[in-house]
Amino acid sequence: MGDKRIPRVDLPADVHLDTLAVREGLPASAWGENSEALFLTSSFRQPDAATAAARFANEEEAFIYSRFTNPTVMMFERRLAALEGAQACIATSSGMSAILLLGMGLLKVGDHVVCSQSVFGSTIMLFGREFAKFGIETTFVSQTDVSQWQAAIKPNTKLLFAESPTNPLTEVCDIAALAAIAKQAGAWLAVDNCFCSPALQRPIEYGADLVIHSGTKYLDGQGRVIAGAICGNEALINERFVPVMRSAGMSLSPFNAWVVLKGLETLSIRMEAQSRRALELARWLEAQPQVERVFYPGLESHPQHALAMAQQSGSGGAVVSFVVRGQAEGGATRARRNAFHVIDGTRVCSITANLGDTKTTITHPASTSHGRLSEEQRQAAGITQGMIRVAVGLDDVRDLQADLRRGLGSL
Repeated sequence: MGDKRIPRVDLPADVHLDTLAVREGLPASAWGENSEALFLTSSFRQPDAATAAARFANEEEAFIYSRFTNPTVMMFERRLAALEGAQACIATSSGMSAILLLGMGLLKVGDHVVCSQSVFGSTIMLFGREFAKFGIETTFVSQTDVSQWQAAIKPNTKLLFAESPTNPLTEVCDIAALAAIAKQAGAWLAVDNCFCSPALQRPIEYGADLVIHSGTKYLDGQGRVIAGAICGNEALINERFVPVMRSAGMSLSPFNAWVVLKGLETLSIRMEAQSRRALELARWLEAQPQVERVFYPGLESHPQHALAMAQQSGSGGAVVSFVVRGQAEGGATRARRNAFHVIDGTRVCSITANLGDTKTTITHPASTSHGRLSEEQRQAAGITQGMIRVAVGLDDVRDLQADLRRGLGSL
């Protein structure tokens, strides 16, 4: 397109991740603003009818209508793509709408998906129930058993989908191994990178074709807005997803894009600080007699600890899950009551199913994020009634320990 393409920020080719996080996007306007501009407009004026026709026909790259072209949204897309090491990105209204767009862009009736059984509850419902209405079959397999992924492959398999780490068990998949299986099957591998963010993990470096994000979480980082994205190859983004977005409109609003764009500027330092606090809290929880088990990739006791350290820049992330005692003594009912008791005893932690906030959040996954699943599905994913998930923010760890001790101490 030559000069008919939207210009890019003039940055050296070898700038590092933290610089991209504060600089990548679009060049400043004629006014020379240093902070990215927020374009709150539904449409854009065209200079003449012929130019408008050329732009609507994709003969010239320009901003047309904010359902699928907006400068602020593009700034977010370019910045996140750069952080993920991807060629392109398409932003969506939420993390779940990103997975919906993924399915609409890649799959059709008769196709088959292999998905981890340990993914977020809404993801299981989307693949297992909603996509099934349109003739798309999904086989759910163990997140960590590569042989199950291989055995589930069929001639019509088109997509492998995983989270790493998973919500809430923090199970880690071998991205490179799954990428090899997908390539051999002629399928795509998509990895939800919500828990780690590109500050800790870049799945494309391990062979993933696509990276999914809920920008609601660590990308924003302060619990302010809902957002999502898909990162990947430019041709795949433009040919498979942009046409669907243009017609279906699961668009990210410019305001939400601007908020998350600004959140990306502090992503690395937040993830470093929150992960450090999470490791300290996880080690403390392991020492508590009222806790049966702690799930955190940064702990040596985690089954995929070595893999996590290799894939996640030596960090365990900021999410810690643990199981309170009670299952053995009184079954699921007792375990659930004990978990509720610990959660209700907190005064610092925010009781909410969201995560990625600077404020530490606490929730009971079996009755919230995974509450719509059947008990059989929860058991397959390893989510018990005694499990509690803590998404560690920037609170002082000593205050978090005291907060949890209130409930744990009286079990």
